[in-house]
Amino acid sequence: MQLFKHSNTTLSSLREVPFQLEKEIQILFEKNMESLTGFILIKSEFSIKHGRIDTLAFDPENRAFVIIEYKRSQNYSVIDQGFSYLNLMLENEADFIIEYNETQQISLKRADVDWSQSRILFISPSFTDFQKQSTNFKDLAIELWEIKRFEDDMIMINPIKKSKSAPSIRKTQINSDSVINKVTKEIKVYAEEDHLQGKNDATVELYEIFKDAILNLGSDIDIKPQKMVIGFTHHGKVFADVLILKSELKLWINLKMGNLDDPKNLSRDVSQIGRWGKGEYEIRVGNTANLEYIMSLVKQALSTI
Repeated sequence: MQLFKHSNTTLSSLREVPFQLEKEIQILFEKNMESLTGFILIKSEFSIKHGRIDTLAFDPENRAFVIIEYKRSQNYSVIDQGFSYLNLMLENEADFIIEYNETQQISLKRADVDWSQSRILFISPSFTDFQKQSTNFKDLAIELWEIKRFEDDMIMINPIKKSKSAPSIRKTQINSDSVINKVTKEIKVYAEEDHLQGKNDATVELYEIFKDAILNLGSDIDIKPQKMVIGFTHHGKVFADVLILKSELKLWINLKMGNLDDPKNLSRDVSQIGRWGKGEYEIRVGNTANLEYIMSLVKQALSTI
C-alpha cells in the first residue's frame, strides 16, 4: 500500500521507513495495546516451560488470552509456531491465570476464561503469499497483521482478512494425535453460519437487511462473529453487536449511557445488567419499520471510533 501526503492540492508519496528490529514493533504495540487492539497487556517477554512469548495479552470482550508474536523477516512457519504456542497455552492454563493475577488488580479464575476463544497474532511488515494462504481458514485461530512505518511518523496497520471462500481447517486430513488436531478441538473460531443455523428464513432475511445497512454506513467496516454475538467493527473496534434470536434481533450500540441521542426512545439502558453485547444501549428489532432511524443511532457509535 502506498501512502500520500496532501498539501495544497498536491500529493506526494510518503517514503517507507523500515523497522530495523523486531523490538521496535513490539514496543510500539505494547505501549499502544488498548488503542490498537482493545486488549489488556499482561506481560512482555512471558517465559513458560522452555518457550518465550513476545507479548501476552487478554481480550476482555471474549474473556480470552491472546499471544502476540513479532517478526521482521519472513523466514518462519506461522502454522507450526502458531499451533505450538496455542498448545502450550492450553496445556498450562494455570500459569497464564497466575501471570494475569500478578499483574492486574482483579483476580481471574479458571472458569472466568473462555479458552475456546484463545488466539495468536503475528505482527510483521509483510507476509509471503504462502504464509497468507496457509492461514486462510475461516476457523483458524491464527491472525496475520501487517505493520509498516512511513516518514512523518505515519504507521499503517493492516489485518489480513480471510477470503470469503476460505475453507474450514476441520475438513483437512490431520493425524488424530497431531498438535493441530488437539488445538482445533479445543479452540473455536465462529462464523456467521454458526449464528444463522436453525433460524427461520424471515429472521435470517431481517439480519441480512440490517447487516447490509450497517456495512453501508462507511468504509472499512468488518464483521466479527464471536461466540454469542456478531460484532461490527471499524479499524478493529466494535461499535455494534447483533444477537440473532428466534424471531427478532437484539442490537447493542457501543456507547456509554448518556451519549446516545435517541429522541424516539427506541433503545433501553442495559448498563447495569448482564448482556452479550459491548454497548450500554439495546434495541430489540422485529421488522424493518425503523431501519433508517436505527442506523442513525448506530452511526453515532461509529463516529466515535
